[in-house]
Amino acid sequence: MKYIIILGDGMSDRPIDSLNGKTPLMVADTPNIDSLSAKGRCGKFITVPADMPPGSAVANLSVLGYNPAEVFSGRGVLEAASMGVELEYSDLAMRCNLICIEDKKIKNHSAGHISTVESHQLIEALNEQLGSDIMRFYPGVSYRHLFVLKDGSDDISCTPPNDVPGTYYSEVMVEGSGAAGERAAALLNNIIMKSHEILGSHPVNQKRIAEGKDPANSVWFWSPGYRPNMKTMTELYGIKGAVISAVDLVKGLGIYAGLDVIDVEGATGLYDTNYEGKAKAAVDALKGDYDFVYLHVEATDEAGHEGNVDLKIRTIEYLDNRVVKYIIEQTSHMREDISIAITPDHSTPCDVRTNVHDPVPFLIHHPGEKPDDVTQYDEVSTEIGSYGTIEGGKFMKLLLQR
Repeated sequence: MKYIIILGDGMSDRPIDSLNGKTPLMVADTPNIDSLSAKGRCGKFITVPADMPPGSAVANLSVLGYNPAEVFSGRGVLEAASMGVELEYSDLAMRCNLICIEDKKIKNHSAGHISTVESHQLIEALNEQLGSDIMRFYPGVSYRHLFVLKDGSDDISCTPPNDVPGTYYSEVMVEGSGAAGERAAALLNNIIMKSHEILGSHPVNQKRIAEGKDPANSVWFWSPGYRPNMKTMTELYGIKGAVISAVDLVKGLGIYAGLDVIDVEGATGLYDTNYEGKAKAAVDALKGDYDFVYLHVEATDEAGHEGNVDLKIRTIEYLDNRVVKYIIEQTSHMREDISIAITPDHSTPCDVRTNVHDPVPFLIHHPGEKPDDVTQYDEVSTEIGSYGTIEGGKFMKLLLQR
């Protein structure tokens, strides 16, 4: 038996008035995912402990069977692994977004989804003027970048920018506790303020403004942490796996979990990602030496953060039509049986535009296993699923039948 998890990031939602009290999953046309529901078994999954932040880092750790309370050490360190940045155990790594501030408020967390080419020029300018032997910016993809502070204190509190659109930035800057934490917070806040001047006058942003686009006129630090110490999935489950994602966070998590990263040309993390390429890469991996594939699609989460209901429905349908359909068709002809699971990592409701702790719907199809009574995959239908409500590492054990 081989296994694949198809993860629609932030795909779950809450009832929306404009959809007559239904969710995007309930409205979207998803015949292929529904067919797996009818042949498999379903349930609800609490992916994030109540006392932890409901972000992708914590949630994806849970999906992969880890206890995030034991191994989660910040989002930045996971992205560092994906970017090939070697960290000492005393290095403090954190996510560095390029964001748009307008009228002293955070307009959005992504500077209008700035291109990677543009953002790299801005990160280079920041390093030229602010970088040193103790602190450095590392360019990532689009608005997502990395900042490393040597011997930095993690006694700081940072606010994810995607949680506070429309908020005065001065109200949600970095806070520190204790002398070391306060020094680190003061340093980071000083960099944020200096970035306004450096980025605001940069030719890249002047051009974006002239074109009517949001400028990337500030950096924003969040999710700090140190290098984690976690067992690989081979050590935990005896399987050889691969991860397919356009997001550095998920790639980095996969690296620490001992999964091989499979890059797909044209994978963007947005609605225009190369769905077909990712699906084909997943099938090819299963046909090869891999026992397990973790296929992550980010587009649904970005639509939720934008509060764009129509786009979220469309990206769910893209996942069904352009990923799940192909995987079902191709794996049905394979010599070895393939168990298919579908789940979000967390919920990103369009009405709040941020991640929440709501349980998410999941399905697992083991070939030949007796199905339950769920015939449609959504937040409500899966409540009667035979798996009930699970949490922690239970999902991975159910998939692997351990």
